[in-house]
Amino acid sequence: MKILRFDEPELQFGTSTHVDIRFGLMNYSPLDFDSDAAPKRIRVGIVGSAASIEGLRDWLERCRNEIPAKQSRQPNLFPRFPGFRSDIAFCSELTFDSALERPISSAAIGDIITGTVRDEQKVRAVTAIVGEVRSLLEKKPDVIVCALPPQLLDAFEPDDDSVDLNNEESGPSTPDTDTIDFHHLLKARCMALPRACPLQLVLPGTYDSKSRRRGKKRGRDIRPLQDDATRAWNFHTALYYKANGVPWRLVHDPSKLQTCFVGVGFYRTLDRESLFASVAQVFNERGNGVVVRGEAAVVEKEDRQVHLSADNAYILLCRALDEYRSEHKTIPARIVVHKTSSHNAAEIDGFTRAAKEHRVEYCELLSLGKSFIRLFRNAEYPPLRGTFLSLDDRNHLLYTRGSVEFYATYPGMYMPRSILIGCDRVEQTPRFLAEEILTLTKMNWNDTQFDGGMPITIRAARQVGNILKYSGQNDPVPSQYSFYM
Repeated sequence: MKILRFDEPELQFGTSTHVDIRFGLMNYSPLDFDSDAAPKRIRVGIVGSAASIEGLRDWLERCRNEIPAKQSRQPNLFPRFPGFRSDIAFCSELTFDSALERPISSAAIGDIITGTVRDEQKVRAVTAIVGEVRSLLEKKPDVIVCALPPQLLDAFEPDDDSVDLNNEESGPSTPDTDTIDFHHLLKARCMALPRACPLQLVLPGTYDSKSRRRGKKRGRDIRPLQDDATRAWNFHTALYYKANGVPWRLVHDPSKLQTCFVGVGFYRTLDRESLFASVAQVFNERGNGVVVRGEAAVVEKEDRQVHLSADNAYILLCRALDEYRSEHKTIPARIVVHKTSSHNAAEIDGFTRAAKEHRVEYCELLSLGKSFIRLFRNAEYPPLRGTFLSLDDRNHLLYTRGSVEFYATYPGMYMPRSILIGCDRVEQTPRFLAEEILTLTKMNWNDTQFDGGMPITIRAARQVGNILKYSGQNDPVPSQYSFYM
């Protein structure tokens, strides 16, 4: 048994490279800081109650200046937030205007939460918020922030607090007894509006730590709230990206082939009548994504996994490559497909046929999933992030979460699990492919702590699928990933 450990990948920022997102932005500015296309002034629209709008705006004003670092023995894990101004770090600033604020009245909130059926409450809330977003879009904001009123959260989840206040990515969770996810429904309805712009949801605990809700059944916090500086980092980085900024990219290696990464995931339609449909997310080294709605998929009896037919796999990759050409005016020399289930013979045939037709020289197909195999080391903390083990010629383990030397600790709450990498059709070595996957875990613009679990290809495909299930077949599908994150 041979175990390898990869060095932490560096990212490219404005004037240099760094392994850490926050230190890279603080010391070297965003990748596009000197570009005319960079968002130097971000017009922010806000929807919420009068109190939540005021609370958010006050917090954003405080974030123009430095937010001190959390007192810790791991200073690299909890750095200060330098502030969001044109003369430091992001080289950008947020602009506010009362005309870009749309408060929802107390009476309207009362009407929304009337009744006991949570799904009805969520639909009413989405309808009210979408109406305000539609009005704001006429004033052409760059990003709209929804400061969710606490009364709605209490109505959606009256018995327990399972909302992740650490970042907007997960949004309010949906209990098993509910059929509608508020976060996903709201994103789907807003992105279908004319002249739509990206939407950012903010929960009360983001801008006011005192409003951290507790699980009423257990009388305690579900998970600890992130420190003030970390919350500021995550929010402003996501906002910068949603305003069409480019915070960082993969380090460009001119000796390597130009590569396009495609993530394929699956989602069940909302009526649960159709089995699954596939979603692709296309990325290049700058992290520019192109969203593609895929074709129908089925659960095969042989392995009980979700698969595409050969024709549907062909159509999906052709559509993805056509969108890539339209966006980037070229076709890559190499394409790497990350999928949440293994590639069967039909999918391999469909994907390789599409690559050949588009004259893509190399087409590599990998399946990624959580592994139940764990490694242990003789130390206080779990295995190091970047630990790699080959089980056989096809299957390999990679720790994308684990102890991090730069942080001098393991930053997670639970024992980390490794990723199982299945090399279904490859040209490069498993080691080369695993190092790419490790780097792609750092392309998540919702979280500035770089030890993400899944690469952005899989993470994005899942996020897109969660939202597209609330979109009709004829609804417009924005191609920019910023609408879905």
